[in-house]
Amino acid sequence: MSHPSSPTVPSPFFSEELAADTAERTATAAPITSPHPGAPDDLREELAADVAALQEPLRALALALHGDPETAFEETRSAERVAALVRAEGLDAEVGAFGRDTAVHAEFTAGEGGRTIAVLAEYDALPDIGHACGHNIICATGVGAFLALHRLAGRRPDAFSGRVVLLGTPGEEGHTGKEYMAREGAFEGLDAAIMLHPYGYDVADQVWLGRRTLTITYTGRAAHASAEPFMGRNALDAATLFYTGIGLLRQQMIPVDRVHAVITQGGTRASIIPEKAVVDVYVRSKFAETLVDLSQRVHDLAVGAATMAGVGVEIAWDQHPPSLPVRSNGPLTERWALAQGERGRRSLPLGVVPETIAASTDFGNVSVRVPGIHPLLKIADENAALHTRDFAEAAASEFALTGIGDGAYGLAATALDFLVDDDLARAVAEDFAAAGGVMDVDHLFPEPQ
Repeated sequence: MSHPSSPTVPSPFFSEELAADTAERTATAAPITSPHPGAPDDLREELAADVAALQEPLRALALALHGDPETAFEETRSAERVAALVRAEGLDAEVGAFGRDTAVHAEFTAGEGGRTIAVLAEYDALPDIGHACGHNIICATGVGAFLALHRLAGRRPDAFSGRVVLLGTPGEEGHTGKEYMAREGAFEGLDAAIMLHPYGYDVADQVWLGRRTLTITYTGRAAHASAEPFMGRNALDAATLFYTGIGLLRQQMIPVDRVHAVITQGGTRASIIPEKAVVDVYVRSKFAETLVDLSQRVHDLAVGAATMAGVGVEIAWDQHPPSLPVRSNGPLTERWALAQGERGRRSLPLGVVPETIAASTDFGNVSVRVPGIHPLLKIADENAALHTRDFAEAAASEFALTGIGDGAYGLAATALDFLVDDDLARAVAEDFAAAGGVMDVDHLFPEPQ
């Protein structure tokens, strides 16, 4: 009897249609504009020159991180590399900031008074496949923007007034490093926070889903699976019922929402009724409010499966704090897009790239505390998906390394605009307030019952 020796190949049709639709929307999308002048041209030109002068050390940083990947909260060498580059510019850099051993903090002040803006840098990698999310590029662009602004301020004391902060934020992949840092005061006193993420497209604003995690432990009774199966209570049955329930729930879920799970324990021998099963689950939704609702539905499934199988259940939510959906600040997004236009890039508006390919990031937790942006920088072919070996390879490509200059300038120019343009700064604050202002993250998610 013949049987398949390899998995079937997914049809590429839907992905190809998405790409075609994106290309069509790209061709017809209106350019992003800003009603605010931002920084004057002479300062922008000097800032671009400062970014260019930093290109080689930034490339070296990106390649060093890529060649020596460290996973969440274990980024000891990565953090030290960031700190060393900052110290080489004559600035102090603290490693082990805001309650995280591998967080980095540096800052400088220019002029009198003014506003405060933070530039964020991630540098954790994924297990097994390294920098398949391109955090080495995030880090290099964030550090580059910070150092370019410092050089500009040192040479031109009249360029701007304000405080510029660099935050090296560890533990994004599968964790919520920024939320841990927020609880230690990392984002207090800031007027804005900015960072970028590498991608297969240049996008000024894109949907990022909120995410929660839970671990479900089912406890049954072991028994001989042949001699006395009726004396057992099968924990694996409960896990299977829960997993099946997720599949049935998907019909009623919001289209962009996601629930995905793995059964990490399900028994040891086929001849023994499993007395323990463990399921790890991710729950994602587009809005904080819908994430609360979806969490309750998943919780109900877990409890119902235990009841059906006659087993006990323990449900542990959020081993790490939830990641919230990203709230992008409109006026800052506009300035980013214009800065990218100066570099010959066209940064697409929200809605051009489909939201069905959305992921999650803990920058959402920052964006509901202070105005922020999290745009996307093209470093790879459109078909190179995040968290794949193809994207890991792209993150060390010449195209990505060249893109560091574009990304660093975009962040630095956006920060400079915010620091010098009072009308822009007021619009940023008004946009943030209109979107809901500061969110009470600590009490957002009640424990499902």
